[in-house]
Amino acid sequence: MKNRGGQVTIFIIIGIVIVSAIVGLVVFKDRIFSTGISPNIQPIYNTFLFCLEEDTLTGINILESQGGYIELPDFEPGSSYMPFGSQLNFLGNPIPYWYYVSGNNVQKEQVPSMNNIEGELENFIEGKIRNCVFDSYYEQGFEIDLGEPEVSVNVGEDNVEVNLNMGFSVNYGEDNANVKSHSIDVKSNFGKLYDSAKTIYEKEQEDLFLENYAVDTLRLYAPVDGVEMTCSPLTWSADKVFEDLKEAIEINTLALKVEGGDYSLAKKENKYFVVDVGVSDVDVRFVNSPDWANGFEVAPSEGNVLVSKPVGNQPGLGVIGFCYVPYHFVYNVRYPVLVQVSLGLEIFQFPVAVVLEGNQPRQALDVGAIEVESPQLCEYKNTPIEVSTYDGKLNSVDAEISYKCFSEFCEIGKTTNGYIQEKFPQCANGYVVAKADGFREANYELSTISSGSVDIILDRLYEREINLKLAGVAYGGNALVSFVSDKDSKTIVYPETRKVELSEGQYEIQVQIYKSSSLKIEKSVQEQCVEVPRSGVGGIFGLTEEQCFNIEIPEQIISNALVGGGKENYYILESQLSGSSAIEINALSLATPKSLEQLQDNYLLFEDKELDIKFK
Repeated sequence: MKNRGGQVTIFIIIGIVIVSAIVGLVVFKDRIFSTGISPNIQPIYNTFLFCLEEDTLTGINILESQGGYIELPDFEPGSSYMPFGSQLNFLGNPIPYWYYVSGNNVQKEQVPSMNNIEGELENFIEGKIRNCVFDSYYEQGFEIDLGEPEVSVNVGEDNVEVNLNMGFSVNYGEDNANVKSHSIDVKSNFGKLYDSAKTIYEKEQEDLFLENYAVDTLRLYAPVDGVEMTCSPLTWSADKVFEDLKEAIEINTLALKVEGGDYSLAKKENKYFVVDVGVSDVDVRFVNSPDWANGFEVAPSEGNVLVSKPVGNQPGLGVIGFCYVPYHFVYNVRYPVLVQVSLGLEIFQFPVAVVLEGNQPRQALDVGAIEVESPQLCEYKNTPIEVSTYDGKLNSVDAEISYKCFSEFCEIGKTTNGYIQEKFPQCANGYVVAKADGFREANYELSTISSGSVDIILDRLYEREINLKLAGVAYGGNALVSFVSDKDSKTIVYPETRKVELSEGQYEIQVQIYKSSSLKIEKSVQEQCVEVPRSGVGGIFGLTEEQCFNIEIPEQIISNALVGGGKENYYILESQLSGSSAIEINALSLATPKSLEQLQDNYLLFEDKELDIKFK
């Protein structure tokens, strides 16, 4: 019995030893596996590992805020044709576009691969880790020596593993340590956010869903095409249209949501704004600002005014019996969208350019075509050209010089004291373009196959007030005033706008004055007959028969009618513009029409009416 009791005691003791060893292993594992680091040196090594983690998190934060880049690609500026450039300035932070169109209309991608991202993070940590601050330890007498770092990074879905090979030597009295390999595992959703961002980008390139929303916004908030029943012209301010578009684009872009994320399928308030982009467990925001670089163009236009003229009130169209105004405007729209993908407090963001050409989405990017693309024209400037720029009095003018060859624009430089000598790309029948504040843009055809020189005269612009008179009496009602030339045309909607910018040249000046009218065109029915193929055997042999049907024309009230105006061909001298502050235009009046026929007569008389032009 005693022997048995002794055996039990031995087993109990052995059990206690094993449990104690396990507890000690858990409690003192850091010391046991820290390659013999003493308690006096351990805090220094912990500080070093903390620095490594902080440098890693800083690098991740930069990657997330700069679209997967730490070192930014070379910056490429935009142009007046494509305003983007290669980077979006977001709150002072440049972010490379993942997709953009260069200033000379070449589609480009800047999507970083994961290998490149890991390489950039490795380089970043290697450049930062030796800057770890140990000042308080130096003051205590510690000697710390750091070797040359070599970092390996592996980005996972929810973590970033960092392996650092670098000598870390510490001496303090009799205590010393030398550790060469260091590993940390940083918790981060960077990998998942990057994968989600890439999925969204690929969906955009495949479906162009941002461009399709842009088309809808354009047609909702800008005059694109349509018909209105009226006998007076329809006018829109291009500046106002563009401002409305910018505001609508900002609001509608921010309204976009994705399936999942911060969008609940149980709370679909407006399915129109819900986009299926293939990600469901992250939050996604689409952001636009009217302050970012953008471009809006519309044609046809007269200066900054969109004008559509009525059909049905001209001579010879009396049989129509009503007036209508058809309009069709073609827009080019270009603006950025910043895509932000977030999970918790982490946000990964990248911008893309949204482009509409001729009211339609751009063509989807053909990556293969971009990779085998022929050399860009603007990159090969090898023909020396001299450019001199002057005003109408042959005074030198400093102007921005560019070169247009087919659809490509190449920025050349700026003249100094009216002169520049630079190399141009070779092109047959291209155009040297000169732009200067206060002058009309000038284009000069020049082939750059061989060296040469060109003198460009820029016409100075003068902003002058328009004072309109009707039959010798100052007029403050509604009117359209147009200055039409072979270079450009300017139209103002009077009296909302009373100023116009003009330069010396030949103009056809047109004034159309409108007043309120109660002219009423009664409802009518007209018979319309057309020839159609005869039914039966006769139709086989090309025989036709007349088929008639009735067209019902609704009642129409003409609220504005032409009551004055005229046309005048006039050569405006620069001396007249520079020596005056206003242009007085006196137009003759016409009888207020009481029928559609009288309205048509007014348009006929308008063609022969002259204007009296005076500079004051």
